[in-house]
Amino acid sequence: MVSYLRLLLIISILSTALAATAQTTGNITGKILLVDGTPYTSASVTITELAKGTLTDEKGTYHFNKVNPGNYHLKIQVLGAPEYIINVTVAAGQTALGDFQLPKENVQALQEVTIASNINKFSKRESRYVARLPLKNLENPQVYNAVSKELMQEQVAIDLGSISKNVPGAGIPLILNQGRVTFRSRGFETEPNARNGVAGPAFSFIDPVNLERIEAIKGPSTTLFGPNISSSYGGLYNRVTKKPYNDFGGEVDYTAGSWNLNRLSVDVNTPVNQDKTALFRLNAATTHQKSFQDLGFTNNIAIAPSFSYQLTDKLSMLIDVEFGQEKGTSVVRFNPFIIANTNQSVTDIGFPYNKTFLSNDLTYSTQMLNIFTQVNYKISGSWTSQTILSRNRSTIDGYITALNGRSATTVRPQIIVGNTNFIATNIQQNFIGDFKIGKLRNRIVAGIDFYNNFNDFDRVTVNYNQDVNFINPQPTYRISRFKVDSLSSRGSLRKEYNRDNTYGAYVSDVINLTEKLLVMGSIRVNTFDYKGVYNVVTGQITGGLGSSGTSAGPYKQTAVSQKLGLVYEISKDRLSLFGNYMGGFFNRNGQSLDGTAFKPEHANQLEFGLKGDLFNNRLSGTVSYYNIKVNNVLRLDPRDINYSIQDGAQLSRGVEVDITANPLSGLNIIAGYAYNHSVFTNADATVNGLRPALSGPDKMVNFWVSYRLPEGSLRGLGLGFGGNYGSMSYQTNTQSTKITIPAYTMLDAALFYDQPRYRVNFKVNNLTSEKAWSVRLTPQAPAQFIGSVVLKF
Repeated sequence: MVSYLRLLLIISILSTALAATAQTTGNITGKILLVDGTPYTSASVTITELAKGTLTDEKGTYHFNKVNPGNYHLKIQVLGAPEYIINVTVAAGQTALGDFQLPKENVQALQEVTIASNINKFSKRESRYVARLPLKNLENPQVYNAVSKELMQEQVAIDLGSISKNVPGAGIPLILNQGRVTFRSRGFETEPNARNGVAGPAFSFIDPVNLERIEAIKGPSTTLFGPNISSSYGGLYNRVTKKPYNDFGGEVDYTAGSWNLNRLSVDVNTPVNQDKTALFRLNAATTHQKSFQDLGFTNNIAIAPSFSYQLTDKLSMLIDVEFGQEKGTSVVRFNPFIIANTNQSVTDIGFPYNKTFLSNDLTYSTQMLNIFTQVNYKISGSWTSQTILSRNRSTIDGYITALNGRSATTVRPQIIVGNTNFIATNIQQNFIGDFKIGKLRNRIVAGIDFYNNFNDFDRVTVNYNQDVNFINPQPTYRISRFKVDSLSSRGSLRKEYNRDNTYGAYVSDVINLTEKLLVMGSIRVNTFDYKGVYNVVTGQITGGLGSSGTSAGPYKQTAVSQKLGLVYEISKDRLSLFGNYMGGFFNRNGQSLDGTAFKPEHANQLEFGLKGDLFNNRLSGTVSYYNIKVNNVLRLDPRDINYSIQDGAQLSRGVEVDITANPLSGLNIIAGYAYNHSVFTNADATVNGLRPALSGPDKMVNFWVSYRLPEGSLRGLGLGFGGNYGSMSYQTNTQSTKITIPAYTMLDAALFYDQPRYRVNFKVNNLTSEKAWSVRLTPQAPAQFIGSVVLKF
């Protein structure tokens, strides 16, 4: 009884002390809003007298508790914009309000911002990566498309190929043998090699579990991104990752579907310290799925932690990591037997749509690790320093397969066996400024860029010693790992490594000549230092077989590229007319017959069009015309086929349309159209004047329409319908031989019920089981049924 009374006494004393403390201190709370009234996430708010800071949450809200009474100054700091000071007075036992609405600063482009009240939820075009500056879409003379995580969720898009369906001109994705994905952009193969605006190559599968959005940046983009991640003259794909935010929350997602699809993913976010200046987020997923064909599977896991820390009101850092591991079998890569003077469709060849002619014990294993670190420092009200380190590694082990035609009805497997490593390091230092010279506003980025690339090969190419008749295969035919291993000693050995360094310097300035008229000028100088190929067997350093067919050792190349743009806002923040003249280049090694070293290959793009954001963000889009000309392309020397000459050219021009609309509450529409005319204009006689074989369809359409009940007892219930169309394309296109891929129309449908605490989705891909092929003649899956259940917290 005495102990019980003593406990009550202690509790009473503590309660009284806490109450007294509460009465002698106060609190500060407030909300930071953008100019349009939407909340701003991750703004730094500091009590200057106490040197105590915090970050706003997804609702733009911040809190300071147990503050002694008195007058205080709150400093609101956003990197890349002026700082703002507001005054608050704290009284004992009361909560002081410190709300603030930012003036006309494009802070959406400075940090990753969640805008919860956006009317058109799929129209999130603002980006700080495309121009490397805080530049609005309507101010940017370059075209880019963005696919948001909200659209990915509604479409149950669990792979990059499904996400790219929403990008005009992307086409059917090309799945390489290690799970890598390649798309089309303006007639050129384009890979998702950029991550948060810098190098993020992954020569393996990339799980989208940590993606905030995908940005398809169109046209030659070497000037600001360099040749190492500008994956083609058609553009590049930038993967924008999810960033930590100032709150606890997340979700768990289980997805199941056809062909034993099983996927579990998690997204968990939490503040680390009491002031909520240190934030941590973890995204992870594991997926297993069998192929729709008779053999084949993939089994992978992805882990993507990210950590942000606002060390002071001027200094912040972000560490973002991607780790992925996959085991699987190669997709079908069918290379038909070339019969001269024929013109046939892949359907005429008769290769079975649902057979692989391989084996489930011929597996590859990949491992990928990408580390991204960014440090931002606010030098002054006009200047910000940005330091970035990106480190990337991809490892491939096992068996990579292809099926090569031996006759009109037979194929022979070709297998690459062994180990390959790709390691890249990218270091950047940028200075970003926003200031006036006279009455002219200047937004400028100046930077230096170092990129190191190292590739290591220890593998053997094996040609299987047995053909298979794919029209009438023998029931006992089987290709096995044991048989392949026994043939590897007679295969073609590649045991070598190569490395190169790239040094770049660039500057880009956007000048507002008037409030509505701005001009962009950008230039890059790049030096490529190729260290050659070290042959582990012979101990010699060469360049290997260069494009000329001759041995070329280490060499250096220097190239210059430009980016010029002009924007006139016909209606401020609503409609703009734009034009650009952009350049790009890729380094080429080797030499011509007379010993002249090759120069970098160059391309220039001329483009103009309209961008709009109308009716209070209910209608946004871009319409553009482009013309790309590639020069210094290598082609076979007609005097000696063992050499090449560098006078080839290629032309790519076309029209692109990208529209996102929200005409009624709950109704969202996405539509895109791409027409591309590509042709070799000065090339080998076998292809001159023809469309490049791997450039994809010349006409493509994408659309997605969804309706979600905005109110009532069934609020959140919705359905979606969309699809993709592509015209006829080529797998082989020469003057004498053509192998065509038929046009396709693939339709999808979705049913979903989205609530604050959970979400249920049901999706059907390729409703009509349309038969379609990638440009490497990989058959696409028939109708696939997917269901998912998401729990939110």
